[in-house]
Amino acid sequence: MSGDEAKINWSVERRLEFIEFRLSWDGGVRRSDIKSTFQVSEPQASKDLTLYQERAPGNAVYDKNLKRYVAGEAFRPVFLKGGPDEYLTRLRSLGEHLADPAESWIGQQPEVDIVVTPAREVSDECLRVILSAYRRSASIEVLYQSMSADRPEPLWRRITIHAFGYDGFRWHARAFCHLTERFKDFLLPRIIGARDMGAAGRPGADDYLWQEHFAIRIAPHPDLSGDQKAIVARDYGMTDGSSTLKVRYAMLFYVLKRLNLLGEPEKLPARSQHIVLANREEAAVALRKADFAL
Repeated sequence: MSGDEAKINWSVERRLEFIEFRLSWDGGVRRSDIKSTFQVSEPQASKDLTLYQERAPGNAVYDKNLKRYVAGEAFRPVFLKGGPDEYLTRLRSLGEHLADPAESWIGQQPEVDIVVTPAREVSDECLRVILSAYRRSASIEVLYQSMSADRPEPLWRRITIHAFGYDGFRWHARAFCHLTERFKDFLLPRIIGARDMGAAGRPGADDYLWQEHFAIRIAPHPDLSGDQKAIVARDYGMTDGSSTLKVRYAMLFYVLKRLNLLGEPEKLPARSQHIVLANREEAAVALRKADFAL
């Protein structure tokens, strides 16, 4: 952002982003759209449109037939940096009922549905106590239900949380376990109770599996046709037949599981498993290293 743009009031800049969003993804914008979305006066909405045209010459052209501003032929985003993700993230929020339609900025809202997953219950009170301990850099005792064969019953254990992770389905706390003296993952839905803050254990800076990263390289499934490989490469942003995902060692298992890359994905049908690991041997070594913390 240039020095001039940095001087724009935040609320004004948000309205300029809205104008650009509607121009880019919604076919155009009217003065009334700005008024209703931001609860501003018509003169203010007019000033916003004028300012936008000054900051992004040629981006907004008034269409007399449609009676609204539409994107000019040489439209180039000035205030939005997210590309298609800017629109799709907002659309996803609507589909998951995480945002009010008016807050989504999407004018003509397409029908949308999201693949459902079972809700994982997290105790309100436990989460509040856990977050309080995290903010105070303190340890906390949690009543945790492990799935290990040697711990079939819930067990009180003291942990020092330094981070949170999400595997696409479940939230977990990354913490130093005072019982095993190791950094481990504790799934929030399996924490039944929380109590008794105390002195902290080892800090997150010592958790090398959280601090260090491994580069996963993915490539199209070898059984795909040339055209199919090309579209998979485009879909995953691949260059020269592969793309790299930088992953924390502590999150490696979850990433590989979600992408269905555990085991031997190249032996699965290419029509359903579109990608494979291009650095499978290195990933196997990294996974053994990461499994130490799981």
